[in-house]
Amino acid sequence: QLQLEVSGGGLVQVGGSLSLSCYAVVGTIDEYTMGWFRQAPGKAREFVAAISWSGGTTDIEDSVKGRFTISRDNWKNTVYLEMHSLRPEDTAVYYCGAMLGPIPNRDYRWWGRGTQVTVSS
Repeated sequence: QLQLEVSGGGLVQVGGSLSLSCYAVVGTIDEYTMGWFRQAPGKAREFVAAISWSGGTTDIEDSVKGRFTISRDNWKNTVYLEMHSLRPEDTAVYYCGAMLGPIPNRDYRWWGRGTQVTVSS
């Protein structure tokens, strides 16, 4: 069983940066592919980035490629999303998820509560 907690959201101006963290408060993440998703108001949840259990493989959605970086520290039981050059269209609730399958599967079964990221112009 895995229970995830997300932190790090907030309000930032266009072009700014934010870092999100996803920590497993129950269980350990080292067996799981970890991913970040986001959901803007009135839109479906969309994939942002994923990282394999070892950290050796990542999958980044095209609209954030070059601006967002996903990483993990299995010793700290935490996965991170570094976001730079933020745009108003990045405004959303960001969620962390975990799955046992490999990238590029999207069968995430465990989810943390979301954190709001708001990019103001």
